[in-house]
Amino acid sequence: MFADQAGQLQQRGMSRRNALMLVANQTAVPIEGEWLEAFWCDECQQTTWYHIHKCSDRSYEISLAPQELWQQVSGVIDAFGNPSVGEFTRKSARYVGYQGLKGFQFVS
Repeated sequence: MFADQAGQLQQRGMSRRNALMLVANQTAVPIEGEWLEAFWCDECQQTTWYHIHKCSDRSYEISLAPQELWQQVSGVIDAFGNPSVGEFTRKSARYVGYQGLKGFQFVS
């Protein structure tokens, strides 16, 4: 995970001054000891995403991952999909026999 706003660092205990200076010097500041992880539930047959925070060597805080945390994560695919991608593109990407332009019929 990373922070790109001073407030995100302040929520984790950093002073306002240090947080502002750090964000001003770096585009994104890595946050150590926090990540998102998916767990599979056998009972409901669904994958649920959790926010994991390592408190010490053997203790962790686990909570459901709120939507706004996806904006602070790198290296994982957004479970809700990219909002800038249209439905046609999503369906085409899932299509197994996708052939690019060969899949379209052009009328002349």
